[in-house]
Amino acid sequence: MSEKKIKNVFVEGAITPLKIADAIAHHQIKTNIGAHDIFLGQVRADEINGKIVKAIDYSAYEEMANKVFDEIREAAFEKYDLTCAHIYHSKGIVKAGELCLFVFTSSKHRAMAFDATRYITEEIKAKAPIFGKEIFEDETHTWKVNK
Repeated sequence: MSEKKIKNVFVEGAITPLKIADAIAHHQIKTNIGAHDIFLGQVRADEINGKIVKAIDYSAYEEMANKVFDEIREAAFEKYDLTCAHIYHSKGIVKAGELCLFVFTSSKHRAMAFDATRYITEEIKAKAPIFGKEIFEDETHTWKVNK
């Protein structure tokens, strides 16, 4: 029995609008899909202790993180009647205003896609071993606290 290949979800830098458009376009040939849902996580220019965040530098132990992402994705397929589910997360520096997380689900009906996207997104925030270092305009930094 062959070992399952775990997909690498990481994208270097920001997730581009072109990547999102390409993902949507690739699903037009799948005529059993009736609904798609998308969550896009964006880096905010938060003010923390009087300093403005200009970027986040994402890092992860990729082998472990990819395994967690795969488990989350597989759990979503067990819980919801999905046709497709895709997850992409940035690594490296992502500037304020740019996208760092892309969750894309497809199903026969909208309710399943909506529910699965929320489930996947919340599970990622709770379980994925991804670390973000907030970089401020004055070039100082601090580790991000997930909320």
